[in-house]
Amino acid sequence: MDRTSEIFGNKIDSRTVRKAFARQRKFLRKFGDDRNREYHLAVVDNPVLTPAFGAKVLTLSDKPLGKLPEKCVVIGNIRMGFGHYRISMAMASAARALGYTPLWLDLNSFPETTGTKIIAYQNKLYSMASRLSQKSRMFNKFVWDPLNTEGFKRLTYNAVDQASSELMTPVMRDLPRDIPFIATHVWPAQAAVHAGFSHVVNAIPDNWAMALHLSEGALHLVQTPSSYFSYRTLKSFAGEKVLAPMGEDDIFYAGHYIDDEFVSNIEKDCAERIARAESGKPVRFLLTIGGAGAQGDYFAALVRKLVPFIKEGRAVLYLNIGDYKSVWDMFEQKVPELGGISETHFDDWEGTRAFASSPAESGVHVFCHKDIFAAVYATNLLMRACDVLITKPSELAFYPVPKLMIQHVGGHECWGAVRAAEIGDGTPECPNLAYAESMLASFIEKRDILLKMNHAILSNKKSGIYNGAYHAVELAADMDSGRKESVYAYAGR
Repeated sequence: MDRTSEIFGNKIDSRTVRKAFARQRKFLRKFGDDRNREYHLAVVDNPVLTPAFGAKVLTLSDKPLGKLPEKCVVIGNIRMGFGHYRISMAMASAARALGYTPLWLDLNSFPETTGTKIIAYQNKLYSMASRLSQKSRMFNKFVWDPLNTEGFKRLTYNAVDQASSELMTPVMRDLPRDIPFIATHVWPAQAAVHAGFSHVVNAIPDNWAMALHLSEGALHLVQTPSSYFSYRTLKSFAGEKVLAPMGEDDIFYAGHYIDDEFVSNIEKDCAERIARAESGKPVRFLLTIGGAGAQGDYFAALVRKLVPFIKEGRAVLYLNIGDYKSVWDMFEQKVPELGGISETHFDDWEGTRAFASSPAESGVHVFCHKDIFAAVYATNLLMRACDVLITKPSELAFYPVPKLMIQHVGGHECWGAVRAAEIGDGTPECPNLAYAESMLASFIEKRDILLKMNHAILSNKKSGIYNGAYHAVELAADMDSGRKESVYAYAGR
């Protein structure tokens, strides 16, 4: 079905349609045409995902896909930075809690396919631009921020993407078309719809509405009321032109996409944070470095600000550098005083799990894992053990932990900080480094901020704000009744 020429009843101009299919032909020339090639899948265990969520990974196989678990749900994603993987882990955790076996389908993990080559090519460009935006104010102001806020917002952008995502379908042919399918990036959602899947949930990650995230034919899930109304009306997706809106059955406000182990332990984790704050114990900060690798100098300055507090025994720093050991080399070079107060925990997954269960109360602890799943999930484990998460307003802005929101990388991220500040579990975005450094000191010297954030998290849980991942699974499993009945509270109801 042609999903490029018309989107939710809005005709796309012929010039954009020609551009969309010209780009499709360009990718076919560059990466090959495998639309008639037969791919098969197999279900395998993963050393991180299987013990954590009972999740299985879908990989290429020489034989047709065998019998699947009786109750399963596909988590369609791509590795692009860490954010989409983290949201996928939340969906897998919720699926496990609801009695389903999550099947992990990363469209960026099949290097022989045209689809993966297209994704890897665009991911490389995105990462390069993210880094450049932190080094060049001119590039950030005139290119990167406008693209991330207004360029990706236009309906014509979605039309062009739809033609490209058609090329990502061949690897899905082994899967039954009525299997519940949750996509945590728009390309797997679009590809699943193109491939004829009937139960596709498109879990939109950001709070800033952009046509980039549309996948007509799927049920769109959003995390906030403001993004619901912007998507429902396609607000500003064609400049000042008023567009035909999405239908009531096309979009659903679900709440934040949060792992079951977070949601089910909110009362316990908040009680422990409150007790530490009231007793004057060292504040546990967690700083996590994402997959795009931007903001190195900014992070180094924040760590430099924390060092005196750490030496005084008033703060602790947990630093997760993902799967990039070179980041630690950068920190050692830029913050030489770390040498005498730091301990590294590299490629020791069981050690990381043990640390998160019984975390240190002093010093700097650095975590790095070559395994991408361990690199991402280490942050999830450490979040429950920390008092304050230091993060840009990305997917982590929605997590139930007190947050210091540092400067964004892409302009679309700004609204994640707005959401966190409004519901009380995070600060507004810090406009500059000096303000972020001041906020670091405030968390240490003014414990009432921590207390207020933890009480807000407890209140938000009662309102169902953090139940979005559960609802995603319910909706994917039963498109008809999932929105009517749930064992979990719905935000806004």
